[in-house]
Amino acid sequence: MLDVTGLNQFYGGSHILRDVAIHVPQGELTVLLGRNGVGKTTLIRCLMGLVRAKSGSILWCGEAIDALAPPARVARGIAYVPQGRDIFARLTVEENLLVGAASKRGVSRVPDRIYALFPVLKEMRKRRGGDLSGGQQQQLAIGRALMSDPRLLILDEPTEGIQPSIIQAIGRTLRELVDETGMTVLLVEQYYDFAKALADRYWVMCRGEIVAGGTGAQMDEHRVREMIAV
Repeated sequence: MLDVTGLNQFYGGSHILRDVAIHVPQGELTVLLGRNGVGKTTLIRCLMGLVRAKSGSILWCGEAIDALAPPARVARGIAYVPQGRDIFARLTVEENLLVGAASKRGVSRVPDRIYALFPVLKEMRKRRGGDLSGGQQQQLAIGRALMSDPRLLILDEPTEGIQPSIIQAIGRTLRELVDETGMTVLLVEQYYDFAKALADRYWVMCRGEIVAGGTGAQMDEHRVREMIAV
């Protein structure tokens, strides 16, 4: 579904992405692992068009999307949950969710399926986003991304600063989206156990390069935990 080849990016004199190549198969959950500062978020921002890669190609279902603006990528079925969530603090939960449907015409209500995935959002739909806990805001950010009916959901470290019970709930939701709806998920993560429990496929990034890849079942065999240990 998503093929990245030879991607390079620089910040000033620093070579941040170095000939990055990854493949994200349709209908699977792929994890991208790596320590802080290795280029994971830069790669995701390139995939979404928020940062223009200096060279390389990004193919979406066989179409080159390197020159497309972020809204055009969303319209093609790619959704993004950024690190830090970026909730609109002064908007209600319901208003935050409806923002996620901005690329679609005629959406004036939140579908029941979103509230079924995240019941707490229905309970708190009239509260302001800034009044929610970190875990609730993360669920809101995922729900907002799902409002665009994506084929690919990209999440940048959704477990950061979240209590264990919410982490488990998010994991169950992501697995449900893949197994029951056929959605494709690209999960950027540092938390090894969470990633391993979910991964159909994995990639490891180190110093801007992809240094390992394989199936989720091979992660222990390939000693991935040691690769990402601080």
